[in-house]
Amino acid sequence: MHASWGAVLFAILFLVLSSGQASVRWATLQAIHQLENPRNLSRPGPHGELGAYQFRASTWRLHTSVPFARAIDKRASDAVAVKHYDWLKRELERSGLPANAYYIALAWNGGLSAAVKGSSPRAACEYAERTANLAACLDRSLVAATR
Repeated sequence: MHASWGAVLFAILFLVLSSGQASVRWATLQAIHQLENPRNLSRPGPHGELGAYQFRASTWRLHTSVPFARAIDKRASDAVAVKHYDWLKRELERSGLPANAYYIALAWNGGLSAAVKGSSPRAACEYAERTANLAACLDRSLVAATR
């Protein structure tokens, strides 16, 4: 069984690394998860946020018809996180901004409109910096693990 898990991990790492964008997305989402809810607690946040990425109900509903209560299921939360990331990436690029870890996290935490207008609150900017730094470390670790 140990060998089959190793094969699965290798396949996942190969797929992630075969696309530079997929690697950036993976690292960014992992960083957001680590900052938002690293222990996957099921209790709601102060504004009703749920799940690994601390989604608000309105963000959840933007990407899925799955009941918001399912946000505490890591698999469901991961699926919505990928959709939200991809949506933010498209909107940032459409607005002429780079869709890097910093701007994704800035829009994730402080709102897309504020990120595009350059009016994000200081807390969102600090969150984006922490996310970008953590994502860079995670990305380097992933690359080193496959060498």
